[in-house]
Amino acid sequence: MRQIAHTSPPVMEVRGHLGLRFAYQHDGQQTRLVASEQSPPLRVVRAFSLQDGAALVHLHNLSGGILGGDQLTLDVDIGPQASAQLTTTGATRLYRCRPEMPAAVQTTTIQVQQGGLLEYLPDPLIPFAGSRYRQQTTIELAEDAGLFWWEAIAPGRTARGELFVYDQLHVSTKITSQGRPLAIERYTLEPQQQSLASLARLGPYTYFCSMYICRVGLDAASWLKLERTLNTLAHQISTPESIVWGVSSLVAHGLVVRGVSCQGYTIVNGLTKFWQEAKQVLYGREAIPPRKVY
Repeated sequence: MRQIAHTSPPVMEVRGHLGLRFAYQHDGQQTRLVASEQSPPLRVVRAFSLQDGAALVHLHNLSGGILGGDQLTLDVDIGPQASAQLTTTGATRLYRCRPEMPAAVQTTTIQVQQGGLLEYLPDPLIPFAGSRYRQQTTIELAEDAGLFWWEAIAPGRTARGELFVYDQLHVSTKITSQGRPLAIERYTLEPQQQSLASLARLGPYTYFCSMYICRVGLDAASWLKLERTLNTLAHQISTPESIVWGVSSLVAHGLVVRGVSCQGYTIVNGLTKFWQEAKQVLYGREAIPPRKVY
């Protein structure tokens, strides 16, 4: 009797790449997206001009989210004196990873050249049940370069009752200035192995976020003053039963803001308030919330 071999369907991995280069055009006093390398599912349609001369770009994922086995890379170069704002068109969905698939990986490399400014303002990450995801971000800041960068993590699809049922979430972030480390953040969450409801982790909160505020070359006294200002704001918008904020100095050239919350919208609202306050202090102009396209 002949035996029939059963084979698993082939493992499909997607290798998407997006490379963006921004340059300041002195004649028009405007930043332009001057180069764009794209391979699906990552895509940029166009850049929009903002009132302050910055360029706004929306990062699209044509798959609607990140699938198990995806290998995605994002490379961003902000030229001298250029100013760019990057955002997403919606929350980043991390889909379930089949057991035979490797974890999805996103690698982001950012360089902000002398006098440049990057505002990286994505919507939250939503890890679906059974997802496995690894994210690595490296940011290098030149002299007088600026950065507003945030990341918010949801507990899952809360409308479906999903709370921390993803398999693994690994996030690594490194910010340097002229080779000097300013911030190194790494964490791995495995809710099925270690409960995130522990008081040593999130306790009663379900959403969490980080925000980095940098401008290379600003003196230490100015950072201490801004830290006091933002900590006052943190105290004003914190209510321990639902959301808590805190602000700390980096080793040099910046601050980090962290928040934990029971509701997603309060995280986004809070991050926006810190950004608006810090942008006014550091650059003397208003923060312009990114308009969304769908």
